[in-house]
Amino acid sequence: MKKNHVFVMGSYVTDLTARASHLPKPGETVFGQTFRTGAGGKGSNQATAAARLGAEVSLVTKVGNDAFGKLALEHFKAENIDTANIAIDEEQPTGSALIAVDDHSENMIVVTAGACSTIKREEIERAEEKLAEAAIVVTQLETNLDAVEWTLELAEKHQVPVLLNPAPYQSIPSEWLKKVAYITPNETEAAQLTDLPVESEEEALAAAEKLYQIGAANVILTLGKKGCLLYNEEYKGKFFKGLTMKAVDTTGAGDAFNGGLAYALANEVPLTEALEFANTVGALAVTKEGTAQAMPSLEEVEKQLSRSAAL
Repeated sequence: MKKNHVFVMGSYVTDLTARASHLPKPGETVFGQTFRTGAGGKGSNQATAAARLGAEVSLVTKVGNDAFGKLALEHFKAENIDTANIAIDEEQPTGSALIAVDDHSENMIVVTAGACSTIKREEIERAEEKLAEAAIVVTQLETNLDAVEWTLELAEKHQVPVLLNPAPYQSIPSEWLKKVAYITPNETEAAQLTDLPVESEEEALAAAEKLYQIGAANVILTLGKKGCLLYNEEYKGKFFKGLTMKAVDTTGAGDAFNGGLAYALANEVPLTEALEFANTVGALAVTKEGTAQAMPSLEEVEKQLSRSAAL
């Protein structure tokens, strides 16, 4: 197991982002203010967040043989992410995400997974050596689910802890929770996973407890700008307060949190400190436009942690 090595199996989609004064209602057309194209997808975003912080990152994903796929490879190389296990699909196009962001930094997103919904077992197994030496494995639910299952199997085989970000929500076997060291749902995902309402701190605590009882060793329920909640054997519901930052674009904040958490855990930071670190990474990401391009550097995070400690 190699300290500072983060292995990510997940999605890549190209973000197509328009900003407008308000989000359109059904049937409404609104004039946009700006438009940009950039790297995105939960797997790519979380890999980028960890790499920006200084982690050695290995990524398994799949893109199409098209202009967006070339953009993906250029992005990974620029971010020093290992591209040896990026598969190219000759039939499916690169995934895409249509994103609308309003003046209040709220967003609406439609994701078409494309090539990264066709990841094959052999494409993951080719990266087995990299997975086996990683300090932590990170995965999400934005690819085909059997690819997630194969990743969990390999991680279990090599006894590498897994961080599962169950987003976007898909129904998954409860047995998966017993195979992950960390699960990081947001409030909506926690409600869907548990069939419980999650609209208050008390309800969040009940949902986190249920996920723990099902089998997840460490349940980390993310609460947006309110911070996060930890439920495990030691802490039966510990809240970590979020940072108050001026939000410019909240897209990708959850991915920043997960990438920051993975980086900290891969560097053997105690879990409670790792969550403070991840909260800071997520908070800083909302202060800039975009997703991957908004991920903060380690220097930015350390400066903010120092400022927070001085308050």
